[in-house]
Amino acid sequence: MSNASPAETLRFAKYEGLGNDFIVVDASAPDVFDRSLARAEVVAAICDRHRGIGADGLLLAGVIHGVPFMRVLNADGSEPEMCGNGLRCVALHLARTGQLPERAETESAQTEGTQTEGTQTEGTHTLIFDTGAGPHGVTLHAVGESGVVEVQMRAPSLVPSAVPVCALAPLVDAPLEVDGHTLRVTAVSMGNPHVVTFDVLSIAERLALGPRLERDARFPEGVNVGFAQMTASDALTLHVFERGVGWTEACGTGACAAAVAAVESGRAERGRTLRVALPGGTLLVRVGAPGASVYMTGPARHVFDGTLALDVFQGTLALDVFQGSLALDARVSVGAA
Repeated sequence: MSNASPAETLRFAKYEGLGNDFIVVDASAPDVFDRSLARAEVVAAICDRHRGIGADGLLLAGVIHGVPFMRVLNADGSEPEMCGNGLRCVALHLARTGQLPERAETESAQTEGTQTEGTQTEGTHTLIFDTGAGPHGVTLHAVGESGVVEVQMRAPSLVPSAVPVCALAPLVDAPLEVDGHTLRVTAVSMGNPHVVTFDVLSIAERLALGPRLERDARFPEGVNVGFAQMTASDALTLHVFERGVGWTEACGTGACAAAVAAVESGRAERGRTLRVALPGGTLLVRVGAPGASVYMTGPARHVFDGTLALDVFQGTLALDVFQGSLALDARVSVGAA
């Protein structure tokens, strides 16, 4: 059994939104990241599904000076700008653990807002979260061990330098040559980079093109790759190869990007709520007027709480873990927070 001191342990909570799962760590203390999670290989080991807790990513969450925030670390230890499913989980976590500010902004994340009393149990709580992609409005409904959360995403951008993508003009259903394939793609920034295609492709083609496009040199910061199909005028299916994660059950920003691509390419009506069906379930997405926010609504659920012995993943002991000489299941205890 571990002899780790309290300073060598990390308390966490596991959440999921449509099967997109996350390890949530309270990080209101500024040194939590620097002290425990600054090395990408440590985060990757914690997120490993065979030797760690297992997750699509790790979310740092808390409230500093009355402002709730989220910081995202992918399963490979890289840091993306934004995660829509993750933000729903973080909002639920702060609500169910009683950490939300007593007063919350209710106006647009892009404008000065009035303030109103918030609630942290049943009912609705609306507030503004700080993220790596800027402020995002969040509304929680009927919060408990699970809840429905609406996120006011940032306004999408098709400007090549904002995505970013190496192109002279916005890519909207534009041809892109990839390994002998000519795909028609739309490149969208939702605070993080996305490329979406509605081309009919086989499973084998998608399996090959997802990781290939993620690292395509024309996307200098990498890209999330969405394979979409319209199934009705207000519905589409979507599979996402997520940057730094791989194939995922759901991707909130990916669903928003696909909805934007559907509207901009004339496949869907602007202002109408679209049902985006992902492998893990359905998100509701509404694309507003040009330059306006996109709204995404979906579930979040608390799974369990636990305490992690960090020395398993840090220093020389990490090598022992991966060589199989240290029993990891003896070093991770799952119990009440």
